Amino acid sequence: MSSPALLVIAHGSRDPRHAATVHALVGRVRSLRPGLRVETAFLDFNGPSVPQALASLYLSGVRQAVALPLLLTRAFHAKADIPAVLAESATRLPDLSVRVADVLGPHPLLVASLERRLAEAGVGLTPADRAGTGVVLASAGSSDPEAIAVIAEIAREWRHTGWCAVRPAFASAALPRTEDAVRALRAEGVHRVAVAPYVIAPGFLPDRIATGARSADADAVAAVLGATPELARLLLRRYDESATAHPTRPALTA
Repeated sequence: MSSPALLVIAHGSRDPRHAATVHALVGRVRSLRPGLRVETAFLDFNGPSVPQALASLYLSGVRQAVALPLLLTRAFHAKADIPAVLAESATRLPDLSVRVADVLGPHPLLVASLERRLAEAGVGLTPADRAGTGVVLASAGSSDPEAIAVIAEIAREWRHTGWCAVRPAFASAALPRTEDAVRALRAEGVHRVAVAPYVIAPGFLPDRIATGARSADADAVAAVLGATPELARLLLRRYDESATAHPTRPALTA
């Protein structure tokens, strides 16, 4: 039996950098596992849509797929939007079985990706560097309390790797904002402050994170996670977990 196809489902954006980054990441996933069928779909703004991508897979003979939300937390899109669009598609495509993978975070590979981006921005990662640097973990934000709690927990755990402080911040829907977190660390006597965007692709909210960081004179602002090797490996990790494990909930079928 052939392996299930992988359908990566991204949010989508009017900003062309978003789709370009998603496609670069998916391209890296394909290069890591050449024999795997990997396709991309978007919830909004970009194409193909999820129904279009599933129909294309079905017409090419695919009958099993893993849908992987390109999301860092289990918020509204993961809990409502993606299950709804997959369920609707399942009623239209006889014999298609789609298993939904977990969202990407939290995971150590995401922290490794964050640190790669910080290093690229000029932030040292030695024990001495960490001890003198405070990090703002800047998320897009969510109105979902579970998602906010996850970001706070990631910050607490990351602090244990030697940074003098790690504080969560949010571009929308929750507080503090990035600039407020940077200023709070300065007020506490942290001399070097770096901002690490906990977002996958560029767009309006990541730009707001960067603007806030600059307005508060952060010493370094890392790039978004993008098509880092660690993130590509994490996509395959989530795919493997879903494709090989006994599902905790049934696959979506017609």
